[in-house]
Amino acid sequence: MKKSILSLFVATSLLMGACSKDDVTEDTTTASGSTLTNVAYATTSSAQKMDIYLPEGTGPFPIVVLIHGGAFMMGDKSGEASNAAALVANGIAAASINYRLSGEAQYPAQIQDCKAAVRFLRANATKYNLNPDMIGSWGASAGGNLSSLLGTTSGVSELEGASLGNSSYSSKVIASVDWFGPINFLTMDAEATALGFSITTNSSTSPESKLIGAAVQTVPALVAKANPTTYITSDDAAFFIQVGSVDRNIPYTQSLNFYNSLKTVKGSSDVSYELLNGAGHGGSQFSATSNMAKVTAFFNKYLK
Repeated sequence: MKKSILSLFVATSLLMGACSKDDVTEDTTTASGSTLTNVAYATTSSAQKMDIYLPEGTGPFPIVVLIHGGAFMMGDKSGEASNAAALVANGIAAASINYRLSGEAQYPAQIQDCKAAVRFLRANATKYNLNPDMIGSWGASAGGNLSSLLGTTSGVSELEGASLGNSSYSSKVIASVDWFGPINFLTMDAEATALGFSITTNSSTSPESKLIGAAVQTVPALVAKANPTTYITSDDAAFFIQVGSVDRNIPYTQSLNFYNSLKTVKGSSDVSYELLNGAGHGGSQFSATSNMAKVTAFFNKYLK
């Protein structure tokens, strides 16, 4: 995300921070199930916590790991509550995670945290009444990048972060949703120019450069390790990719190119892409009931 929306995330983050209960774990039972908040999935950082949303019923439930956006530098797991509610209403558990942001740790700490969260859920599946074989991921913007990496990097040891715990368990997910995530940082500026607008990913102060630890064009080999396309194999997760046609933060061709790469290797049977006409970087077209139904239908297909 670029400067045009950073102020929105700052305001949101401040509000969330004011309401934070990072040191407390709560079990709240509602008509739609129960919620466990601030469950620690690792102990390296205070950021390594998740909120687990469980449906009513006996289970074991499939589960989706929700990964918040925020330019890799801000955001909070509580911002995924509405997406979690949509999943729970369909009998799917959700785990909304926090992860180390770029101000605390550079890449690959973020994907290592995501993988540690998946391993934790698999290791504790019986405790939380989950199906360890039916785990998916869903993220938007920066979270879309991380969800995509979860979908393509099963078995990539350097991204595993095994020291974070539960190393004998797999971090594989079988279905991934990518909402307008940045994919190839090296080509973002050029793709934006081709679409008639400008962004500053190549700047040493861009969110992507801060994530990597250097101006992205100066460390292409490292940037490639943050590109989900680098790792695509035929046994990767199923993918549902959505992006807005007038997104002015992440060129929609990032998503399109990723889709085409997935389709080339995996075939088209379990990879889908949708360009939402007139939509920007998030917004009402993504959160509309009709669109949320598409996402839940995708997870119903692959996780149930």
